[in-house]
Amino acid sequence: MGFNSAAEFRNVMDRVFTLMSTDPEMGPALRDAETPQRFEFPDVDMVVNITYADDGGEQNLQWEWSDDVSWEPEVGMTMDSEIANRYFQGKENIAMAIARRRIKTSGNVKKALALIPITKPVYAQYREMLEKDYPHLVE
Repeated sequence: MGFNSAAEFRNVMDRVFTLMSTDPEMGPALRDAETPQRFEFPDVDMVVNITYADDGGEQNLQWEWSDDVSWEPEVGMTMDSEIANRYFQGKENIAMAIARRRIKTSGNVKKALALIPITKPVYAQYREMLEKDYPHLVE
C-alpha cells in the first residue's frame, strides 16, 4: 500500500526533510555538504528542490515544492513515491535502485551518494513517525 494522496506524500516528505534539517548531527553535516538537489516524483506529479540553508537559523536545509527556486541543483533524481518511502525506511539501496533504473539520476551523482551515510540516522526516525502517524506506509 502506498500514499493515500499526493498531499499525504508531500506532508510526509516535509516532515522527513524537517527531521533531517533540524537533527543536531545530520542537519549541520547536510548543510556543510552544500549539495543542492532536485527530486521528481512522477507518480504524484511533484518536484522538490532542496539546498542548504546558510542563514544560521534552526533549519540547516531549505526546500521548495517547485522548480521556481533561486539555486541550481547539482544532482537530479527521479523516482516514484513508493521508492522514496522505501528509501527513508532503509529498505531501498540507492546504488541498486539506480542500477535497476528505479531511480533515474543526473548531475553529480557521486556527490549525492556521499550524503547517504550522513542521512542513515533518519531511517529509524522515519519508521517511528510512520508507525505512529502513517502505519499504512510501513514496509
